[in-house]
Amino acid sequence: MTALVLALLAGALVGLALGSLGAGGSILTVPALIYLLGFSPAEATTAGLVIVIVTSFTALMGHARAGAVHWRAGLLFAAAGLPPAAAAGLLSAHLPAAVLTSAFALLSALAGLRMLRRRTPQENGTVSAPRAAGAGAALGAVTGFLGVGGGFLAVPALVSVLAVPMSVAVGTSLLVIIANALVALAARAATEVSLDWALIMPFIATAVLGAWDGKRLATKIRPAVLQRAFGGLLLAVAAVMATGALR
Repeated sequence: MTALVLALLAGALVGLALGSLGAGGSILTVPALIYLLGFSPAEATTAGLVIVIVTSFTALMGHARAGAVHWRAGLLFAAAGLPPAAAAGLLSAHLPAAVLTSAFALLSALAGLRMLRRRTPQENGTVSAPRAAGAGAALGAVTGFLGVGGGFLAVPALVSVLAVPMSVAVGTSLLVIIANALVALAARAATEVSLDWALIMPFIATAVLGAWDGKRLATKIRPAVLQRAFGGLLLAVAAVMATGALR
């Protein structure tokens, strides 16, 4: 199977996850770039930010048209994560590949376990400013360091910390993802990382299409079923990356 075909298939899967769950898709991007398309960890995390930004924006528009985005809460949450995203983005470009791979494997495992849990975060009706700042900062650091959107963290945090209804948390998380990813990408602009746009552009194209399909899929399949499917996939990704890091 050629690299172009792999890029098209991987992009479709990433878009499907982001569109349906507002999470999970971006954490699949970096492993796909490394193990399917031959990118280095530094190249993959940078390219991953580009892919996440474009795909998340497409998915966000779909949720916004449906009135499923809490703009004020999303912007407040994102603001706390911007400085950590920038700092982590600068740090990531100077770390050994094995460190990035190991950290990503751990994050994939944690994300997979979280998505396999059936319980849904409870809306508590209160907003804690310190907790919101802490959760936003942590999410920003994860985005900058590993080139992922962190939607699997943003959705439960928006519900439990900022009291965003679950019905709009997915769309709102996409807004947070875009803001953090833009800052993290800007922080890497001065680093010497070359990107293979001949593979990135087809990846983005099918990711965008997949995001639209994911939005429609979310209305037809129970969220718990989607979460378990992607949770299992993330655990498999974590196992592959951990094995590679130990070699």
